[in-house]
Amino acid sequence: MMMLDLFLIFLSSMVLMIGVLVGVAFLTLLERKVL
Repeated sequence: MMMLDLFLIFLSSMVLMIGVLVGVAFLTLLERKVL
């Protein structure tokens, strides 16, 4: 039970990190296109 919970928390944190990185890259690309 504990291992599954830890795995889910790790997976969700990884997804959040990837989402933040993709969002930052997308915003920088938009700024470059606008400027």
